[in-house]
Amino acid sequence: METREQIIESVYKNKIIAIVRGMEPEYCVKLAEALYQGGIRMVEVTFNQKSTDHYAATVDAIESICSEMKGKVLVGAGTVLTKEQVDLARKAGAVYMIAPSTDPEIITYARNQGMVTMPGALSPSEAVNAWKAGADFVKVFPIGNLGASYLKAIKAPLGHIPMLAVGGVNEKNIADFLRAGAVGAGVGGNLVNQQWIRNGEYDKITALAQEFVKNIENI
Repeated sequence: METREQIIESVYKNKIIAIVRGMEPEYCVKLAEALYQGGIRMVEVTFNQKSTDHYAATVDAIESICSEMKGKVLVGAGTVLTKEQVDLARKAGAVYMIAPSTDPEIITYARNQGMVTMPGALSPSEAVNAWKAGADFVKVFPIGNLGASYLKAIKAPLGHIPMLAVGGVNEKNIADFLRAGAVGAGVGGNLVNQQWIRNGEYDKITALAQEFVKNIENI
């Protein structure tokens, strides 16, 4: 089992977290393999908040990827909003949690369970509150519409807080966010193309992953 320090180091080193949302578990291992072949080493599987009935699919996907891709990719849980979801994710093998929001109670709880925490924030106040609660990284979300200039402006007074750019990040703008001060980025639909996955076109996922990695390798 990786230590918190190793997971944190992986974020700094690998920079890209692929976000898997709404995919059936049977697709997820092939997807994780395709991402790995493209150079991506971190995968986030999100919880569907519509009902607890959907939790099992997230747990199954996390367990499957952890089992089949052990030592290749680090798996985390996304859209984690409750202590129950923290517990489910951790037991399934997730080593980090990501949320769209800042909830100090959940951040502290997940950290006490040994997980690396990446809560979401948009304003400077939210970012500071997340950091004070024990966040390892603050996910600036949704960043796409605001652009790299917004991230750069937040980083100016808050340079001590490691930030991730999430929401609207693609292969063309990811380098801009890193240059603006993000230590990494979460990428969802702009990389994890559901149509390609359902068509079995995993080679396209690998090729796009390689493009993401290539575009940031000199930053």
